[in-house]
Amino acid sequence: MIHVGLNIRGTKYCTHFKSLSLLCSFILNDSSTQEGEILPPTIQRLMKGYNKYLRPFFDNGPVTVGMSLDIASIDTISEINMDYTATIFLRQRWTDERLVFEGNKSLSLDGRLVELLWVPDTFIVDSKKSFLHDITVENRLIRIFPNGTVLYALRITTTVACNMDLTKYPMDKQTCTLQLESWGYNINDVMFYWTRGNESVSGLDTLQLAQYTVEDHYTSVSEAVYETGHYPRLVFHFELKRSILYFILETYVPSSLLVVLSWVSFWISLSSVPARICIGVTTVLTMTTLMMGARTSLPNANCFIKAIDVYLGICFSFIFGALIEYAVAHFCTLTHPDAHLLMYGHQMHDMDDEMNGMVTTISTHSNRAKRRKEPSVPSTPAPASTELTVSPSKPANWCLTTLATLRKILRFVSCCHIKNPHHIDNYSRVTFPLSFVMVNLLYWTYYLYF
Repeated sequence: MIHVGLNIRGTKYCTHFKSLSLLCSFILNDSSTQEGEILPPTIQRLMKGYNKYLRPFFDNGPVTVGMSLDIASIDTISEINMDYTATIFLRQRWTDERLVFEGNKSLSLDGRLVELLWVPDTFIVDSKKSFLHDITVENRLIRIFPNGTVLYALRITTTVACNMDLTKYPMDKQTCTLQLESWGYNINDVMFYWTRGNESVSGLDTLQLAQYTVEDHYTSVSEAVYETGHYPRLVFHFELKRSILYFILETYVPSSLLVVLSWVSFWISLSSVPARICIGVTTVLTMTTLMMGARTSLPNANCFIKAIDVYLGICFSFIFGALIEYAVAHFCTLTHPDAHLLMYGHQMHDMDDEMNGMVTTISTHSNRAKRRKEPSVPSTPAPASTELTVSPSKPANWCLTTLATLRKILRFVSCCHIKNPHHIDNYSRVTFPLSFVMVNLLYWTYYLYF
């Protein structure tokens, strides 16, 4: 850079001042001499006749490129955008027969000299946005070994798409991939391979993620088939399991407590209309707010019915059912023939248990005394002459069958008839909790083990 500046400045002075022509010629000659001494002699010999536009083994089969990864960090995993952002160290190795030199030590070069060498045209498949770190200089590493092996390392931050199945959210497991592929060289020119198999990727064991834990990871080798040919591809798979503790404290526990809170109305008198309506409406509105808040962190438009949506729907149904239960019980109380006694008389039932027991005992003894004083009336048998033998006809049989069917229907309706509407609350105190426990057992068993 200094010599170039001197060269330009000397040329300017030569143009305007003829007396400095000798100085100009000296600077120009010195500049050309120094430019040839930028590279050390070993690199000069290697670069002599080197063509970076031709791959190694141009006429002798494909060049094999080994790759390895070091995952520095996984910054964000977004369910809304269905992608993840990671910072990786990508290392590539290949052999270039044109770079063989004598010696037993490798040459570590400045990363800016990569412009003088041939490098693979590797790119990240499904990458939405990527950049190479350049502070304080471009984060590149070039190392040449005596046998012509080249080590090329990069530090990259990339945002990669990851298709997620959210049907079991937040008890889901997601498998994401990082795919490396050659852009212009097909399998006849370049072959990719992992240098150490599954151990070619490191850094995941010590990685700390906010919502996930890395369950498993492995590597694979495949080919990408396009209209222009078959291209080498390396795929790194890693499985992420979501931590459910946050969602239990944030969503599952509050929604379950709201369901339990709605059951408090079963222990409040049917005559306390404002209290029971207030509990029912408040729990319904709170549950609605909780459901809306749980969906803000997820895509608005998707085809997934998530596990958390199912649970919130179950809780909302139980809360709404408790409100409907009071409406039915109150309606049955108002339509009962003894509505006035049912609304206010039942409040004295618990206070009069002892008195009722005494009255019942006295009435029993009085009934027994009356039966002893009443004379027994013998039953008179009917005269035998009045007995008639009648054989029923077919229409009579049909009528009897119809009457029997109607009696069964009426008996069933009478069984369903609510004699005391206050028993609805008594039944609800048992059926609602038992049903909620059974539904929870089915829910957690299905989503955790199936």
